[in-house]
Amino acid sequence: MRIVDLSKPIRYNKEDPWFMRVIIKHKPHRKSKWLIRFLGLPFKLFPKDFIGWADDTIKKMGVHSTTHIDAPWHYAPSANGKKSMTVDEIPLEWCYGEGLMIDMSYKEDFDPITVSDIESFLAQEHLNIRPGMIVLIKTGRDKYNGTKNFHKIGTGMSAEATEWLIDKGIKVMGIDAWGWDLPLPYMLKKARETKDSELFWEGHLVGRNKAYCHMEQLVNLGNLPYCGFKIAVFPLKIVGASAAPARVVAIFE
Repeated sequence: MRIVDLSKPIRYNKEDPWFMRVIIKHKPHRKSKWLIRFLGLPFKLFPKDFIGWADDTIKKMGVHSTTHIDAPWHYAPSANGKKSMTVDEIPLEWCYGEGLMIDMSYKEDFDPITVSDIESFLAQEHLNIRPGMIVLIKTGRDKYNGTKNFHKIGTGMSAEATEWLIDKGIKVMGIDAWGWDLPLPYMLKKARETKDSELFWEGHLVGRNKAYCHMEQLVNLGNLPYCGFKIAVFPLKIVGASAAPARVVAIFE
């Protein structure tokens, strides 16, 4: 069995914008010795050559700061008249399945991915989408992950393409760009220019009517074939959260 890691390392990076920055405090082994002494164990009763244990504290990390999966609750508080699922309520059956990668790396920045784009790719590569698959969208923009402009560049999924995948029976999908839609600063700019309220966050907002989850900030999709692998994407069980970091992997059996 071979496993390919599709998750971004979680660490402090000064190049990340402030809303993505992660701060982790690493505590050395020797610090814990004093804690044990404070709790009442004399040094003479410490095990021989005991150095102590290392410990770490996540001081700051948003649930959308690194490779993560968005729950339906992120898009809207309800869908079709029912309360949207938070990340701890996502069925685990959704989080493991046959993987399919769709290569959209030829798309220019700010050019949305359409149904026609996906259908053309599938026809060209003789691939089929089946219900329950986990579909990955490769844009190649993960090479900018960790740089200042990562959230400002790239392509993204249109509302129509997102809904098309859901209607094909896809509950979980993901992308290697900063977000599922076109870049946020671009969407803000175009909405102001055109006065079109339907432009903003169109891919996400499909989830107001059809429950689905998507992953953002995947990496290493370039190391995958188009099919022939399983995807596991189990999020942290954060009660009531809109998303959670996940260790996303491709499994070749």
